[in-house]
Amino acid sequence: MRVVVLTLIMLLFGIAHADAGTPWRITKDHWSQEDEEGFGRFVAAIGASNCSSSQSCLRDKANPYRNTDQDFVDIDVDCAKWPYLLRGYYAWKNHLPMGYVDAVNGSAGDLRFSKTSNRATSRTAILDHGDGIDAPRALRQMFGAVFSGTYRTDAAERKGVLSDFYSPALQPGSIHPGSIVYDVNGHVGLVWKVDDDGRIYYMDAHPDYTVTRSVYGAQFGQSPMRLGGGLKNWRPFLLVGARHQGANLIGGHLVYTENDQISDFSLVQYVGTEPKPKQDVTKARFVYNGAALGFYEYVRVAVSGGRMDFNPVYELQATMKTLCNDLNDRAQYVDNDIKDGIADKPHPGRLPDNIYGSDNVEWETYSTPSRDARLKAAFIQFYKDMSDMLAMYVNRDPRIIYDGLFLQDDLAKMYDQQSRACVITYINSNHQPVRLTFDDVVHRLYALSFDPYHCVELRWGASGSERDTCGDDRRKIRWYDGEQRLRNSPDRTYDINMAFDLDDLDRHAKGSGTDVQAPVDVKSLIEAMPPRVAFTPMKPGDR
Repeated sequence: MRVVVLTLIMLLFGIAHADAGTPWRITKDHWSQEDEEGFGRFVAAIGASNCSSSQSCLRDKANPYRNTDQDFVDIDVDCAKWPYLLRGYYAWKNHLPMGYVDAVNGSAGDLRFSKTSNRATSRTAILDHGDGIDAPRALRQMFGAVFSGTYRTDAAERKGVLSDFYSPALQPGSIHPGSIVYDVNGHVGLVWKVDDDGRIYYMDAHPDYTVTRSVYGAQFGQSPMRLGGGLKNWRPFLLVGARHQGANLIGGHLVYTENDQISDFSLVQYVGTEPKPKQDVTKARFVYNGAALGFYEYVRVAVSGGRMDFNPVYELQATMKTLCNDLNDRAQYVDNDIKDGIADKPHPGRLPDNIYGSDNVEWETYSTPSRDARLKAAFIQFYKDMSDMLAMYVNRDPRIIYDGLFLQDDLAKMYDQQSRACVITYINSNHQPVRLTFDDVVHRLYALSFDPYHCVELRWGASGSERDTCGDDRRKIRWYDGEQRLRNSPDRTYDINMAFDLDDLDRHAKGSGTDVQAPVDVKSLIEAMPPRVAFTPMKPGDR
C-alpha cells in the first residue's frame, strides 16, 4: 500500500518517468551573444504561435525541441515561473549553464508586495556533476523557488548575492525577445517582439496557467528604482572552475556580472534623462533629441531608435486590437468562473485581506481585480495618448503623419470598424448569447465586476433588461453596489487591509476605492475634436 501511495505522490508532482530524453549536459561556460539571439528567436516563435498554456506552448510546432521530451511538456506555470521555464528549457536543450536566485528576504509581510525591495540571499546553480543533469527534476526545483518576489530587487544593487536580472538601457537592441517586464503589483511578462515603432509585445502566464499576449504600457505602471519594476534583462554569468570530461563541463560554480560591468546597464527608466535632486520616479523627466516626452512615449521612441512620428489612425487601430485581445483574455477568466460554479456560491462575509494578491485559492484563481485594473490603466492611457495626438494634429505638430483630408472622419470610421470587429460574447444565466462590441465595453468599463461570486451579467457590467437574467440575490447585489468605488480605481494597493464587509464598503472605509472615474471614451474624444489652427505660411527670410 505504501508503494502505491508513494507512486501516486510521485506522479502528482511529475517526478516519476520525468523524461525519456537524454540528460542535460553542459558544454559551454556562458551564454554567448549567439546563444542569447537563439533564445530570442525561440521566445519569438512561441509568442507568435497560438499556444495558450505552458503545456500547449511546449507542445506547439513553434518549439523545435518538442519531440525530445514528451513527458516534460505536461507542466503548468504562473507568470513568475513562465520566463524561467523558457529560459531553463532553452538552456537544457542547448547545453548551457543555468542558475537562479532560490531565496530572498525583505521587510515583514508578503514579499510579493512589500514597500521595500527584496534582497537575494542565496542561489542555485544547475550543474553537471558527472552523470548529466536530470533536467525535469532540476527545472521543477527551480519553479518551486522562484516567484514574483524574486523580481522585486533594487535595480541599483551592488555586490552580495546579485539578482537574476539587470536594468537595461532603453535603446535599440537592448529590449528584445527574451527581456522581462515586471509589474511591482505582482505580475511578470516575457517580451516576444519589439516592432519598428518601438512597441514591446509580451506574453504572460496566469494563475489558471493560461498564456496570453499584450503590449507593454501604462498597465505595468512606473516603478521606483528600489522595487526594480519595468524592463529587465537576464544577468550574464560565467561558469568557472569546471573540469572537462570530453566535451562536457563538470562541476564549477557561476560568477555573476555586476551592474557596472554590463555594457547596456542603465537606470534611465527610473531616474529619467534629466538631472533631478531626488530619485523620485514620479518626477523623472524624459527628453529625446530635445523633445520632452511622457515615460511610455519615451520608451517607444528610445527603443525604436528615434521614431517620433505618429499616424493617429494607425495608432488607434493598433491600440484597439491590443485592448480587444486583453478583453478576450478576460473573457476566459470569467468563463472559467461560471463553468466551475464559483458564481453560484454564497458570497463570503468579507473580501480577502487584499483583493489584488490573495492567498485564497478560489479568489486568486477566479477573480479579476488586478486584470481589470490593468485594463482600466490601459484604456485610460489610450484616451490620454489619443488626446495628445489630436492636440498635436490640431496644432500642426510635425510629429503627426497623416496624408488624408479629414482626420476626424477617418478616425471615426476606424473606431467603428475596430469596435464592430471586436465582439465579446458571453452566455447569460438563461444560456443565451450576449454580444458586446468594443464600444459597448468602453461604456461599461467601470461596471465590470471583478468578484467571482457574481453572476456573469454583473461580471460584464450589464444593466437594464440585459441584467434581468441575473439570478443573484439582494445580498450579492449589495456587494456589487458596494464594490463600485473599488471598480473605479485603476491603481492596485497592497499595503492596505481590504478585508471589508458590506458596512465597511457602505461607509467608504480607507482603501475601498475612489468616486472618480478617469475618462476612457475615445469615440467621444474624436467627436469633440476641434478644428485645426490656421496654417501660417512662412514669410521671406523666416527659417
